[in-house]
Amino acid sequence: MIELDETDRAILRALARDGSLSAGALARRFGMTQPTVWRRVRRLEEAGILAGRRLDLDAAKLGFGVSVFCGIKLATRGRASLEDFERAVTAIPEVQEVHHVLGRYDYRLRIVARDLADFERVLRRRIMTLPAVGDVETNVLLSEERRPGPL
Repeated sequence: MIELDETDRAILRALARDGSLSAGALARRFGMTQPTVWRRVRRLEEAGILAGRRLDLDAAKLGFGVSVFCGIKLATRGRASLEDFERAVTAIPEVQEVHHVLGRYDYRLRIVARDLADFERVLRRRIMTLPAVGDVETNVLLSEERRPGPL
């Protein structure tokens, strides 16, 4: 664990909003030299706080107008069931996120589909046929607000 000062937090907030910012752009934004910003970013990467930079694709503009959260309760227990389910579910391209959770369900999935008919196809032909799937609950996403992180 490393100590973060306000400059570190500001750099993280900026990168969370736009992961493509260069060290030069960050330096100009915060009135620092490029090598100083680069050293700070490198330190955050080495500490595992800055774990990568991803593109945030707009699913709707790519033709996936529906996002659905699925709660999955496995019918069987045990490490093999968990591993089999995780291996199978991560192979489904429409499944964007897989969260192993505590509570009523064992997993919470975020699935994208072109429309509700497409989601029904994914649900019936892919999700419901996964190893050990028992109970499934779905919630269609109406809107979302994304936040860059707990800074």
